[in-house]
Amino acid sequence: MVQPYKHEPFTDFSVESNKQSYLKGLEKVESYLGKDYELVIGGERITTEDKIVSVNPADKEEVIGRVSKADRELAEKAMQAADEAFKTWKKTKPEVRADVLFRAAAIIRRRKDEFSALLTKEAGKPWNEADADTAEAIDFLEFYARQMLKLKDGIPVQSRPNEFNRFNYIPLGIGIIISPWNFPFAIMAGTTVAAIVTGNTVLLKPASTTPVVAAKFVEVMEEAGLPKGVLNFVPGSGAEVGDYLVDHPRTRFISFTGSRDVGVRINERASKVNEGQIWLKRVIAEMGGKDTIVVDKEADLELAAQSIVKSAFGFSGQKCSACSRAVIVEDVYDQVLERAVELTKDLTIGNPVDTSNFMGPVIDNNAFNKIMEYIEIGKQEGRLAAGGEGDNSKGFFVQPTIIADVDPKARVMQEEIFGPVVAFAKARDFDHAIEIANNTEYGLTGAVITNNRTNLEKAREDFHVGNLYFNRGCTGAIVGYQPFGGFNMSGTDSKAGGPDYLALHMQGKTTSEAY
Repeated sequence: MVQPYKHEPFTDFSVESNKQSYLKGLEKVESYLGKDYELVIGGERITTEDKIVSVNPADKEEVIGRVSKADRELAEKAMQAADEAFKTWKKTKPEVRADVLFRAAAIIRRRKDEFSALLTKEAGKPWNEADADTAEAIDFLEFYARQMLKLKDGIPVQSRPNEFNRFNYIPLGIGIIISPWNFPFAIMAGTTVAAIVTGNTVLLKPASTTPVVAAKFVEVMEEAGLPKGVLNFVPGSGAEVGDYLVDHPRTRFISFTGSRDVGVRINERASKVNEGQIWLKRVIAEMGGKDTIVVDKEADLELAAQSIVKSAFGFSGQKCSACSRAVIVEDVYDQVLERAVELTKDLTIGNPVDTSNFMGPVIDNNAFNKIMEYIEIGKQEGRLAAGGEGDNSKGFFVQPTIIADVDPKARVMQEEIFGPVVAFAKARDFDHAIEIANNTEYGLTGAVITNNRTNLEKAREDFHVGNLYFNRGCTGAIVGYQPFGGFNMSGTDSKAGGPDYLALHMQGKTTSEAY
C-alpha cells in the first residue's frame, strides 16, 4: 500500500549535523566542477562541440559545467526517439510509471545535500532556498506518482440498463518541457515527471543558465529505471531548438515556465497548425507576476514588515511569486515602511556558500543590468528608501532595494523586475488597496495582512490572483498544500502540485458497451 503524501521537511541548519552534511554536499559538488555533460537522446549520450557553459553567479570565474548544446538536427533525432518510445511507454502500467518516480524521489532524498549544494553553486541559492528547491522536487515526484495511482482507473460515470460506460484517461503524446532557471530543480523536475508519469514521452530543454542540475536529474531518472527515449535531454537556444520543437507537427503539448513575453510567443506559435499536424497543441504555461502584499490599518505591523521583506528579497527577489509591490493603507504606511527599511538594511548579501548571507547574487549579467536600470527608473518615480547599489565585479550582486511613495501606475509598480526591488504605494483605505493590487496585467500571488475578518473575506472574493495568502508572505507554496498557478498574464493557472494538474497531460476517452 502506498503511504499517504506528506511534503518533504525542510532542513534545520541550526542543527550542527545538518550543517556538516551540507558542507559535505558542497565538497562533493566542488569535486566535479567544470565537468562536461552530454545530450541524452533515446538513451544515447551525444557530445557536441558547441557547449553551454554554466558559471557560478556569485563567482563568475568558477565554471560549474559545460553542457553539450543541441541543434535542429539533434532536436529532430530526439523527437523521433520520443515518438518511438511513446509506442510502448503509453501502454506501460501507471503503477510501473509511478514506481519510477518513487524510486527517483528516494535517490534524490539520499543525495539531498549534494543537489542543494549544486543549486547554491549553479543558481546562487542560499542554503535554505536551495534546500526548499530540492525538497519541492522530491515533493513533485511523490505527489504526482500518488495522483497517477488515483487516476489510473479513470473517473466513474453513469451506466444505463444493458450498457456499461467507462471514462478513462490516456496520454497525449510527445511533450516539450521548457523549464526556468529560478527553480532549476523543482520546476524542471516537476514539469518533466508530470508528463512522464501520465504516459507521455518528453524532450527536456532546461534554462541555459542552469543546465547542470538538469543533467544530474536525467541521470537520476535513468538510475530509477526510466526506459530509453522517454526522457530526452536537449539543452539549446530558444531561437534554434525551442522554436523548432514548439512548431514541430509531432509535438502534442508544451509545458513552459518563464517570462510573460516568451510564454505569449510560445502560445502564438503553438496555435498554428503545421503541415502534417493532426491535433491542436496544448500549452501549459506559468509566466510572470507582479505580486502585491496589502497591509490594512488593522494589521500586525511587525508581521507585515517581516512578510514584505522576506517575500521581496528571498532568493534575491527572483521568484515569480516574489513581493514586488507593497500597498499599505495610509493610516499605517509610514510605520510599515520605516520598519521594512530597518529590516532591509540589516540583511547581508554575498556568496551564498557562506550561511551568514541572507541574499546571494542575481542569476547573470543580463539580469544585473536590467535590475539596475529599473532601480534608476524607480529613483525617478519614487524615493529610494533602501539599497539601490549593485556590484558585478566578481559576481552579480544587487542590494535589496525599496522604492517608496510610488504612484500605482508607475513602471516599477507595473512591470516585472525579477530582482530584489520592492515598490511601496499608499492606499486611502482597504478597498482602494485591493483596487491597486488588481491594477496589473498579472494575477499570480498576493497576500493580505489584516485582523479584520470582513476585509479578509472581501479580499478572498475580489483580490484576483491564483494564490492568495492571509497573514503571511506571498511566496512559498507547498506541493499538495497550495496548488500553484495564476490568472491573466501569469499563465494558464495550471495549478502545479494540485489535484487536476496531471489531467492537463492526458485526454479523456469514453467507451460504451451495449449488452
